[in-house]
This record gives sequence, C-alpha cells and structure tokens, in this order.
Amino acid sequence: MPTSIASASAAGRRYVLVVLTVAYMFNFIDRTILSILLPAIRDEFRVGDAMLGFLAGPAFALFYATLGVPIARLADRVNRRNLIALAVALWSAMTVMCGMAAGVWQLALARVGVGIGEAGSNPPSHSIIADLYPPERRSAAMGFYTLGISAGIMLAYLGGGWIVQNVGWREAFFLVGLPGLVVALLLRFTLREPARGESEARSDSGARPAVSVVLGFLLARRSFLHMALGAGLSSFVGYSILSWLPSFMHRSFEIEVAIAGSWLGPIYGLAGGFGFYMGGVFCDRIGRSGHRRSLVFIASVALTTTVLYAAMFLAPSAVLCLILAIVPTMTSSFYLAPVFAQTQGLVSLRMRAVASSLLILVINVIGLALGPWVTGISSDLLVPLAGADSLRYSLLAVGSVLLPWAAWHFYRASRSIEGDLARAAEHD
Repeated sequence: MPTSIASASAAGRRYVLVVLTVAYMFNFIDRTILSILLPAIRDEFRVGDAMLGFLAGPAFALFYATLGVPIARLADRVNRRNLIALAVALWSAMTVMCGMAAGVWQLALARVGVGIGEAGSNPPSHSIIADLYPPERRSAAMGFYTLGISAGIMLAYLGGGWIVQNVGWREAFFLVGLPGLVVALLLRFTLREPARGESEARSDSGARPAVSVVLGFLLARRSFLHMALGAGLSSFVGYSILSWLPSFMHRSFEIEVAIAGSWLGPIYGLAGGFGFYMGGVFCDRIGRSGHRRSLVFIASVALTTTVLYAAMFLAPSAVLCLILAIVPTMTSSFYLAPVFAQTQGLVSLRMRAVASSLLILVINVIGLALGPWVTGISSDLLVPLAGADSLRYSLLAVGSVLLPWAAWHFYRASRSIEGDLARAAEHD
C-alpha cells in the first residue's frame, strides 16, 4: 500500500534511494563484468572482436531495451517495488547461468536473460525517485542513484580482474550473480511503495495512458527528442569505451587484465561516480535560473570531453593513458542524471515509467546495442592497418565523431525545454 511522502521522514526517503542505488550497482556489476572477462573468453572460445562486441552489445541490449517499454507500462499500473525485486532476482540468476555456458552461443543466450531481467529495474526506479524528490532536488537524487553505475563498474573491474586471473572467468559470474538474490529480498521486504505525485503536490487521476499516447506526448516535445538522441550518442561512446578499455590496455600496452582492472576500477568508481552525482548537482544549481542553461552546460561538457578522450587514446604510455583517463571519465557522465530528471518532469504522473523506458530504449539501442559491436567490427577492419593498435584508433574515431554530434543535440534541446516543461501536467 502506498505511503504518503508528505508524512514520510527524510531518512525514509534516503533509505529508499540508497537501496535502489544498491540494486542499480548490481545491475552494472552483472552487465559490466563481461568487459574484464573478454580476453579470457576470447582465448577459450577462439572468437574475434566482432563476436565479443556482439556479446557485450546486442546480445544484452536488444531485449533489455525493447522489453523495458512493456515492463514500464506495467510499472505505471502495479506495485513498482515488487517489480524491481523480481527483476533483480531474474538478472542475478541469469548472471550465474553465464558461468555455466558451454559455448559462445550459450553465453549469448544467458546474456539475453540478463538483459531481460535488467529491463525491469530502471523505469520503475526512476518513477519512484520522481515521487520521492521534487523537481528542484530531482537531478541530484538521480545523480546519487546513478552512482550505482560507477560503483558497479568499479567492483566489476576490480573483482572481475582478480577473479579471472586467480580463479577463472566462469567463477566471476557466480560470485557477482549470487549476492543479487539477497538484494532482491531486501527490496521486496524492506521498501514501501510511495504515493504517486506527492513530491510535487500533483493529483493522480489514476488514468493510465497507452504507450502510444505517451510516445505521441513525447514526440511533440522537441526537447525530449534532442535529449534522447544526445544521450544515445553519448552512451554509444561511453559503452564502447567501457566494454573495450581493458582489452585496449592489454593489447596496446601489454597490461594484464587484473592490473588494468585494479587501475580502471577506481578511476570509474571515483571519477565516474563524481561525474554522475555532480552532473546532477551542477545542473540543479545552474537550472534554478532556467532549465535551458543546464542543457547548454551539458553540451559544453560533451565538447570538452571529446578533446580529453582524444588525448587519452593517443597517449604513448599506459601510465599517461590512465592519468589522462581520469577527467573524461568524470565529465562523460555529466549528462545522464539531468536528462533522466528532465524527462520525468516533461510528462504526467502515470507516464513516468513509460517515458523513462522510451528514453532508455533510445539510449541502449544507439549506445549499448550498437556501440561495443560497431567498435569491435571497426577494430577488426583496422587490424591490417594498425595491428594491435586497431582498438586504439577505433575508440578514438568513435569519441571524436559522436560526442560533438551529441553536444549539438543537447544545445538544440535547450532551446525548447522551458515551454515543454510547462505543458507536463496536461494528462494528470
């Protein structure tokens, strides 16, 4: 039964946010662990970068992205806490199944299962956070929630690197999958479902618009279209680098994956975490004098990140590359929390989970499904020209082309965001 946010304590709201963030952390541990295991999987199954990119991208992302929409539709109707708990249990079990794969296609099917489970987590979580925190605090709350990304990546890199080198890649899947089942129980039995709309004193009519209505509502908001495309292109770069960075370090600098993970884990955990959280905080503060300014800020950060990534991938040594990775790992994360927060503000109360899922669909079809796969294909094509450095130039090209394109979309979104936000309550 929903509880009124008006009577709920600040500590209670923080507890819900922390538990949802822990679940999101395991979400990223289970999806990211594959990246640090790719060299070992490549050696055992004897496959090329295109197949490894397929495992890291489409095998997971296609079902993750497309099933998110019907699951989010369900989340706008039913108890969101129960839905998230079930999703965590499913993806954790399928992560364990990844470790049992006898061949590359069985591993691909298990990754499909992980994607199906993870599809049920983000949209209802975003909807709950929007009900807990008002618009002026929502980007910061979303920023805290997205700390789960950096924490998950850090633990996947650190733990996965050590486990694959000292135990085995299969055992890595077992050790990260099983704890998720405990998190599922924690979600189910310690969280309460918040009332919808309380953070904004908006009245929930109970009407449940069809997905087509939500889609039409969002397509009429030019700011959403540009934010979604900008976020998709940014995530193309982000997921490509996330999936291939350990392999790049291994091939271009002959760094063992455990050592690469021990460096990349803290970089993603600390610098990435700072970027996810502070991106939300900065945009909340900048946006007090107009939401347009926060999107202009994100656009400028994307352009700066382009230059920083180019310097990183052209670095002549592993040490310099790792040092240069710190700042762009931080700045590349700034866009995510504000885009999710603005999307929640653009729609009516019973559209929020579906709106979030549609944004996630765009981000993951463009970014997660295509990013690692296209980068792997281009790396294979560049082998005759660049040899072991084919990944270096593939990643360099991805960042140099797509981040400026993303910046243009964020700037275009800034020109219509104020008017679109003013029409958000039309279907309340």
